[in-house]
Amino acid sequence: MALPEPPVCSYEGSDYQTSFWEQGGREYEDRAEAIALKRLLPTSGQLLLELGAGAGRNTSRYSGFRRIVLLDFSISQLAQAQARLGRAKRYIYVAADIYRLPFVDGLFDAATMVRVLHHMVDAPRALRQVRKALAPGATFILEFANKRNFKAILRYVLGKQAWSPFTQEPVEFAELNFDFHPRQVREWLERIDLKIERTLTVSHLRSRLLKRLVPVSILAGLDGLLQPTGALWQYTPSVFVRARTSGGESGNASTAADVPSIFKCPNCGGTGLMPALHRLDCQECGSQWGEADGIYDFRHPLRSDAAAQRPA
Repeated sequence: MALPEPPVCSYEGSDYQTSFWEQGGREYEDRAEAIALKRLLPTSGQLLLELGAGAGRNTSRYSGFRRIVLLDFSISQLAQAQARLGRAKRYIYVAADIYRLPFVDGLFDAATMVRVLHHMVDAPRALRQVRKALAPGATFILEFANKRNFKAILRYVLGKQAWSPFTQEPVEFAELNFDFHPRQVREWLERIDLKIERTLTVSHLRSRLLKRLVPVSILAGLDGLLQPTGALWQYTPSVFVRARTSGGESGNASTAADVPSIFKCPNCGGTGLMPALHRLDCQECGSQWGEADGIYDFRHPLRSDAAAQRPA
């Protein structure tokens, strides 16, 4: 029996890149995250999966990888990324649900998931999907919103918030927006054979007052100095971890980086997808998946044989 599909937080039609990042006073957070990514990323690689790529804010930071798959649920966000990055063969744009990733197992030698997990009502299920797509020895960089942050602790102590920042269960502070306890995230990763190698705490100085008084370059530099304390404790609103799958060096990505060989059918899991005009056809279940303007759409099939669908 197939599992019920969790709700998806979609940014379709949103001006998120402009309103939140470019005009929303978030330059400090952006620079701090860039520092964290530089510390955690491998210097080079074959095929990287960027989960929740959005408009491609971070994509240029993965310059050491030969090819990058940008995945997002929103077609409009991917179109913005495409306008920013271009249609070079190096980039593959994919609209899909993280709960039903359309990639062959063991494909990627690295993946990133930044500012995405906090939208996952079933985070363990999403992480299991990511794990299936990773090759042996692959690197996974995950950012998550930290439930046990200083602001939440202070509000809880002062009686201004009902939920405890110290318990492990996730808290939904707004619709489809979740904070997670670091210990719970660690347990989820360990269960699926993802061993955390390094932890960084990010956005130590996230304060409107500080942003007004202190130049962004100084704030980001100070944050960079504080990030390694994540190995000892995690009390910031954002936490980055680098985890690795067991096994040797990943070698699958270099030989499986071409469309359509990277894809599997989200409906049946079949890998026999054949290209047709503006679509990919599954030879096993008959599902047809669209392609338009260089963006592959695996959210909803153009045609589907429901009887052939397998559990997610």
